[in-house]
Amino acid sequence: MSGGEKVYNILVAEDEKAVNDLITMNLKLAGYGFEQAYNGKEAYEKIKSGRFHLLLLDVMMPYTDGFELAKMIRPLDIPIIFITAKDSLASKMQGFELGADDYIVKPFEMLELQARVRVVLRNRYGRTERIKIKNVRIETAQRRVFCGEDEVMLTKYEFDLLEMLALNKNIALSREKLLESIWGYDAECDSRTVDVYIQKLRKKLGFEDVIKTVFRVGYRLEV
Repeated sequence: MSGGEKVYNILVAEDEKAVNDLITMNLKLAGYGFEQAYNGKEAYEKIKSGRFHLLLLDVMMPYTDGFELAKMIRPLDIPIIFITAKDSLASKMQGFELGADDYIVKPFEMLELQARVRVVLRNRYGRTERIKIKNVRIETAQRRVFCGEDEVMLTKYEFDLLEMLALNKNIALSREKLLESIWGYDAECDSRTVDVYIQKLRKKLGFEDVIKTVFRVGYRLEV
């Protein structure tokens, strides 16, 4: 993470290489450190020898499954998000009884996983209070934005849009996802609303070359 933010290291233990690579690619783009494991035995060895702030554990891994691994490492008190195709209530209850901080069912959107990762890290290690992008500083708790030493006045929706782009930096977000997340399902507006607010942010913050247009998709805040 940029601007003096703490870099969190995450272990992704998932036996499907394509899924593992996709998850870690998105973690890297968001500024997290990571390591990969493809079975429970490998994951256990890495956990013992490394320092991780969060574990993403597939439940159905070879050698040692995610639930059994969680039992083995419980004394280490590392936050866990289970990632699994097992969507039964019994499986979810078992995961939480083993001390999981969250449980996400496949298939899922990377944006959802990113949000869950942020929530778990924030709850365990404290809320990120400041995001720094070039000469712009975003004070998330106070909902204030500064360009250099000068405060930039943003409306509620402008701030919410900027915060979402900044928290998902280097990740392309669709207009539809931004509209849904910022304005809600029942908002009486369309994707053009997002375009209008993006232009406002670019102008107010000098972010013409920072907030990129992704053709036929939406926007990406590039750092």
